[in-house]
Order: sequence, then C-alpha cells, then structure tokens
Amino acid sequence: MNRRRFIQQGVAGLLAANAASAQSVDGLIASIEKITLKRGSDGSGPSWFHPRPCLVPSKDGPVVFMTMQEIRGSDYFLPVHWMESRDLGQTWTEPQPVPTLGRDPTTDGRGDEGVCDVVPQYHAQTGSVLALGHNVFYRGPKFDRKQPSRCPVYAVYKDGKWSARKRLLWDDPRGAFIYTNNCGQREVLEDGSIAFMMSFGPTEVGRSAAGVRCSFDGETLSIQQVGREIKHAAGRGLLEPSMVRYRGKFYATIRAEDSRGYMAASDDGLDFAEKQPWCWDDGTPLDMSTTQQHWLSHSEALHLVYTRKDASNVNVMRWRAPLFMAQVDLNSLRLIRETERVVLPLIGDGVNAAAEVPLMGNFQTLNVTPDESWVTDGEMTPKFSYKGDMVLGKIRWSRPNKLA
Repeated sequence: MNRRRFIQQGVAGLLAANAASAQSVDGLIASIEKITLKRGSDGSGPSWFHPRPCLVPSKDGPVVFMTMQEIRGSDYFLPVHWMESRDLGQTWTEPQPVPTLGRDPTTDGRGDEGVCDVVPQYHAQTGSVLALGHNVFYRGPKFDRKQPSRCPVYAVYKDGKWSARKRLLWDDPRGAFIYTNNCGQREVLEDGSIAFMMSFGPTEVGRSAAGVRCSFDGETLSIQQVGREIKHAAGRGLLEPSMVRYRGKFYATIRAEDSRGYMAASDDGLDFAEKQPWCWDDGTPLDMSTTQQHWLSHSEALHLVYTRKDASNVNVMRWRAPLFMAQVDLNSLRLIRETERVVLPLIGDGVNAAAEVPLMGNFQTLNVTPDESWVTDGEMTPKFSYKGDMVLGKIRWSRPNKLA
C-alpha cells in the first residue's frame, strides 16, 4: 500500500470512528455534520473569513447574528459585514457592510486603517451587540508588515443601528506596541461587566497576557482592572487568548509560537495561575503551530476546539486542517485523548498535495439550542487566490445542554 493511499484510508477511518464512537466515548456527542454556508472555493462568491455568530433574543425567538469579512490575501481583509438568521441557520440574510467597521485613509498618508478579527456578543443588560475586534493597517492591496501601534476597536449594534467605531483605551506602557483581544471569547458577568483575556506588548515580540475586567453601558467599553501578567518569550509571545467561565472558574486558552498552545485557570478571571501547555491525559504535549483554540461548553463537560499535528496533515501549513475537539479533564487540565473528534474534516491530501488543502483555524463556537452547538470557520487556499467556503460544523448532543 502506498503512503498516499494509507493516509487517505487513515482519514476515512478517523471519520468513521467519529460516528462509531458517538456513544462509546463521553456519550455526549450524537453526531457532527458539516454544512457549507457560503460558496467561495469555486469562485461563485466571495471567500468569507472570520465567521463569528452570537445569539440575540427576540419576541419571535432567537436570532443568530454573525459578522464576517472577505479575505483576499495574507492577513488582508475587506470591510466587516454582518448577516442574520431567524430560523436557527436554515436561511440567512445577505451579508451587508457594517458602516463603521470599514477602512479609512491614515492621517500620515501611508495607507488605510481597517478592522479585523471581530467577535460579536450579545449584552443582555443593555440589549445590544458588542462587536469587538482590533485595528489593522494596509498599504495598497497588502497587509502592512510594519504595523503602527494597534489596539481593540468596537462598534455597538442596537435597535437596527450601528454606533460609531470606538477604541478601547489603555494607557499602560506595556501595551505601547499592541494590546488586543482579537478573535477572543469573552464573558458577560451578572453585573453587566465584561471579562476577557488580553494579549499585549511594548514591542512586536514576547507578548504577555492577562485577565481584564471592563465596564460596558451599551455605548462605551472601559477597562477597570487588569490582572496578573503571564509572560512568554518565544516568538511574538502569547496571542489570541480566549476565556470561558465554567462551573464557577475561569479558563483561558492561548495561541503561542513554540509548537504549543497554552491554558491557565483562575477563580476570578483576573489573576490566572501560571500557564501550562496543552497535553493529553497521559502527559504528552500536543504539537500545535501558532493557531488559535476556542472553548465549547456543555453543562456536562467542557471541550476545547483546536488544530494539531496529525499523520493526515504533516505537510499542511501550521497543520490548519482538520479542526478537532476533545473534552477537558477539569482535575488535570488536560485533554482526554479518547474523546477527540473531528469537527471539520481535512479536504484533500495533507501529505502529497498539501497546498490544495483548504486551511482553517479562524473559527468560533456557539451553543445554539440545548441539543445543538456550532463551530463556524472560513476556509482559505493561499495557492488559489485565498478562495474558500464558509462552513459550519453542527454538533448534536445526545443529552440536553443546560447552558444553552
């Protein structure tokens, strides 16, 4: 048997094992289905990237509100758009631009300032959606590789209208080069304050991370507290952290550039214990390559969604396909290996034709109903003008999720 056929059979076996293990592993996952939301790989439409949904209540039932933006090059995005579904993803409105999250010429004439990595979240206390991302700079049709200082920016959607774009202010010199919560999950607390983890640094290397507590009145987001600094010297340091509150504790998962991803835990969401690399339950570290991870919570278990090195993807850039999920052991803070499942499969041959494999990894998770959760992602293929589909992994639970 040649190696290519072996790998293809291995991928098929892994997908088959997904179905067979639905009731034999943690018993929670009844099925996983891939759905294409928007076609872009065939050139019939834009290649939508950063698809990130949230649920907004209404008198007629929940509305799925999603932001996304078109990708046309390496870290090169067009203005932020939004769309919504009023039937839990069966049909969607056409994407339309967020008027205040577009691109503007910089005052120094060097190019344009835009917005990317936006995550929307419903804020029940004010009845608004906070869309938080960060600024980004372009020179012509390319990402400016000499980025000026960067910070979080946001806009608020309420009563059918978008607010002006605002900056989240922080005058700490530790964030002189960058401070951001780009692509990050965050928590709305009972008093309306917002908790998240921020990545920051005075230079472009060796960023730190820390828990942050913000006030939000439906119009202005303001930093009130910053917790203990977690440092990391490798490469650019700690990137794109995501936070979840689960069973009374806060957990953070953080992208890094030393072939690892990291996690940390906290009682208050501000002072996190020292980070530790993601490992399997036997103590073996996962091989990860500078790609974000996110949380998916169920009332009976906490899961992590991530990418990692695997026999099927050894030549895929940053091993950015397939997208996996596994249950977290809350005692050891490790991943239970036998619970690993594929959420969005690798398409193609990740060994012999890796450049043709659609890349993933800029994704979001969402609990939609007690019986169903989503993982949304935007594919891209750098070899083919960054074309890709916008896809959804629909996870059906065998037991109701009381957190939904």
